[in-house]
Amino acid sequence: MITNNTYHSLLPPSTEMGKLRIMHLKRYWNKALLIRENKLKTEDFYNEWQVDKILLFTLGLGLEQSMIYLYQTAPVFDEFENWIIKTAGKPARHQIDRFNNLFTDAGVAQRHVPDVLTSDELRFWEENGYIIIRNAIPKTDCEETIDTICRFIDIDRNDPSTWYKQHPARQGIMVQLFQDPILQKNRQSVKIRKVFEQLWNRTDIWITSDRVGFNPPETDNWKFPGPRLHWDVSTEQPIQFGTQGLLYLADTEKHQGAFTLVPGFQHRMGDWINSLPPGADPRRQNLEALGSVPIAANAGDFIIWLQALPHGSSPNTSLKPRFVQYFTYKPASIDPAEYWILQ
Repeated sequence: MITNNTYHSLLPPSTEMGKLRIMHLKRYWNKALLIRENKLKTEDFYNEWQVDKILLFTLGLGLEQSMIYLYQTAPVFDEFENWIIKTAGKPARHQIDRFNNLFTDAGVAQRHVPDVLTSDELRFWEENGYIIIRNAIPKTDCEETIDTICRFIDIDRNDPSTWYKQHPARQGIMVQLFQDPILQKNRQSVKIRKVFEQLWNRTDIWITSDRVGFNPPETDNWKFPGPRLHWDVSTEQPIQFGTQGLLYLADTEKHQGAFTLVPGFQHRMGDWINSLPPGADPRRQNLEALGSVPIAANAGDFIIWLQALPHGSSPNTSLKPRFVQYFTYKPASIDPAEYWILQ
């Protein structure tokens, strides 16, 4: 009789490589297909989840697009590697070497951590749990990014009649666009990376390959679909340190579907959860009543926030759409919460 334990033992080690010469890829591919066939459970390898994501980001792949391809296609390994090259190009050798070192080095030497934030900025971060990096990306690059998004989902930025057409890459206000030179250029901002390094107090951090966002104004026929305030992590206490981030690609007013969060909630989340009635679901409470604040900012400004803060987008009641790009930096060594508490 073949059991889950048998499949565990048959998985290739992370050090086994294919033609791309990157470690963990064959193991990730094998896990995905076994989960697809219900021969493994997703939670069986939850402790590898962070490394799985870093692997995909190193290859320039989005998490969703990779999962969709594997689950819909069930490719043999050589086909999966060919798809990676076709989708994101052949990964740079130095990036592969850096990732492979996660499995071969005893540890990563700590380089000098940048000191780029002022004492006032650090004080604001400690108190509020978020910070705005002003002029992190040149406005010309923001304009190029907006043009790229508009071409991808076939809309005209200046023609509202095109803003609401359906497109397979649009999921609410999220757009499944991951690969483009301008997106990667934005992600590689030295200014943004140095801030993340200072906040993490370490330099061995990895960039994510996240989506972009397009939030058009509400109309009689189209209403804001969310996401409203939420958490992207388990509510198990205490929530470990973690960061998230987004780039405003156009000047965005508070009523323009602005990014919204609850400042300072990291300091009172535990007490708030403990104050709820037994069995109450924290995610189903009126999170806006906790003191949500829409963040107005300009094109090129980058917002970083703690993952303990309820956060989300908001209805766009202006006449202009909101364009954003999501990405953050994280270490590869983050341990996931022991329990994913949905409530």
